Amino acid sequence: MHLPACRVAVVGAGNMGGAMVARLCELGWSVVVCDIDPVRQQQALEAGACLADTPETAARALVADGVLIVCVVDAAQSHDVLFGGGGAAASLHSGQAVMLCPTIAPQDTEALAGALQALGLDCIDAPMSGGPVRARDGRMSLIVAAPDGVLERHAPLLAALSTKVFRISERVGDGARTKLVNNLLAGINLVGAAEVLVLAERLGLDLSTTLDVIEQSSGQSWIGSDRMRRAIAGDLAPRAHVTLLEKDTRLAVQAARAAGFAGPLGERAAGVFEQAHAAGMADLDDAALLQLLRGARA
Repeated sequence: MHLPACRVAVVGAGNMGGAMVARLCELGWSVVVCDIDPVRQQQALEAGACLADTPETAARALVADGVLIVCVVDAAQSHDVLFGGGGAAASLHSGQAVMLCPTIAPQDTEALAGALQALGLDCIDAPMSGGPVRARDGRMSLIVAAPDGVLERHAPLLAALSTKVFRISERVGDGARTKLVNNLLAGINLVGAAEVLVLAERLGLDLSTTLDVIEQSSGQSWIGSDRMRRAIAGDLAPRAHVTLLEKDTRLAVQAARAAGFAGPLGERAAGVFEQAHAAGMADLDDAALLQLLRGARA
């Protein structure tokens, strides 16, 4: 497959990856996309990207200082994208970089970065937060950790992707650590928002009015407002599947244990996402926690 030279290759054009593709194309960046979903492939084409059939093919299309963005679900998929059959790493060259965007354990980020470094490749630890709407318009949080020289070389790409780029440190893995801390709080906040709205319902209150009050008061959280507005409307079409925060809260709890810390809420929140999965809600939006907790009894 012959492809034109591109500045960016994106493997995984789902909700977040697809939003980044659309933004980069709109800003005039040349982008090649690899995704196994025909719907995502078509969306990438319509946005102005080229298509590659494997990560390796996508990597071969990169210019000398190009960046491969890995935006898949977990560490196993990230490893396959880079080092599996048809993986990208063997076709990348010194001077090119891999940007790891999934929420994965810090030790997995470090292992992938080490394997890339052995090939002379740079790695940017770059998990994201904020959802696809914010990713599409460049307002997502982009949490990056890499040597300063690497970040400076790719500063234009980072700036194109987000106006909220947080440089955590030069230590690859610290982006992953920061994202787990953030997502554990997101999970706790979401469980809390669902719980209090079920309580409001049991007390005979109107949920929309109750959420109006919360949004302007001390109980406000972005994820609570975002998810519970949709849940009240009965909209559980997946923007962020239950399985994502199930994975992220589990990884955060594991990181806490490894650090010798056991907080009062993290494990409880992780357990609620596990319950939602077991209740058949894995493929629903995580706003489905409202539906789950409506069935709770004292």
